[in-house]
Amino acid sequence: MTFPPSPSAVLAQVRIALDERSYPIAIGHGLLGDPTTWAGLPAASTALVVTNDTVAPLYLAPLRAALGHHYRRVLEVVLPDGEQHKDWATLNRIFDALLGAGCDRKTVLFALGGGVVGDMTGFAAACYMRGVPFVQVPTTLLAQVDSSVGGKTAINHPLGKNMVGAFYQPARVVCDLDTLRTLPPREFAAGLAEVIKYGPIADMAFLDWIEAQLPSLLARDAQALAHAVRRSCEIKALVVGQDERESGLRAILNFGHTFGHAIEAGLGYGAWLHGEAVGCGMVMGAELSHGLGLVDAAFVARLRRLVEAAGLPVRAPDLGAERWLALMRLDKKSEAGDIRFVVIESPGRAGVRPAPEPLVREVIARCCA
Repeated sequence: MTFPPSPSAVLAQVRIALDERSYPIAIGHGLLGDPTTWAGLPAASTALVVTNDTVAPLYLAPLRAALGHHYRRVLEVVLPDGEQHKDWATLNRIFDALLGAGCDRKTVLFALGGGVVGDMTGFAAACYMRGVPFVQVPTTLLAQVDSSVGGKTAINHPLGKNMVGAFYQPARVVCDLDTLRTLPPREFAAGLAEVIKYGPIADMAFLDWIEAQLPSLLARDAQALAHAVRRSCEIKALVVGQDERESGLRAILNFGHTFGHAIEAGLGYGAWLHGEAVGCGMVMGAELSHGLGLVDAAFVARLRRLVEAAGLPVRAPDLGAERWLALMRLDKKSEAGDIRFVVIESPGRAGVRPAPEPLVREVIARCCA
């Protein structure tokens, strides 16, 4: 199914300030198929678009046509869709395409798709010939508000999510809001989890706005979506600009992710969408914060109501306490085997700290009950 193109319009631009690695995030309508969107990128003779078999029928043709104004060759590689394919074998298909076409180190990669495509394309760009430019073209809400921004690239390992990867910044991020019209409801709800996340960790006024505008967001109102994407990117840009490689502050962006990644790995990648696991993980993280005496029960209940109203699960799968703990010890925030969690230290402010194992077990039991 295809949609008629919207008139091209950049509604907002957010900048990631990282000195020589700084780049813009363009947010608007009709951007993907507009040749002017792609002007000013590193000069090259070849572009390679990496996408998947769900997104390709919708958006590959207009992007290829637009890029044809700037590159002599526009190549493509279409990967299978799904988190379960975020692995070495699928990643190697990108390298096969690059090497098979004789691509040089100036070749520009374009990640057209959601978080899986963006993560794998970025990782391939970081590795191919020790680094080639790439551009994020996120087509899901989750990717537009989170995974396309900040330079985290990775593939999954059977023992843990995103455990093999690199920090590698894109040259540009282009968020065409029109692509959100084709998202299935479940995928759209998964993206809302990452929008909601920014409220408890950084901006309670934004959380108030999300609660008030949730019906408009679920109806995919263009104005509401534009604000949600812009504000999410602004918060993430502020955090990444201060801590690019997650040595401290940036870890707060992983609120709900320690529990969430355990859900994904424990059930098998793809059983729950990433945003579904994060939504449930945020409820568990709020319960843990309450158990540590940092927030009250009303805050936990408020977050649970919002996550549930967004169409996300709030009850965790019963993996067994030992399995839960083993998976969370593989989290990248863990130190010397001690699990460290992003907690809400007060509404609108987050931090990273360990938690007593008996309390963690209690939270797991309560949230799985």
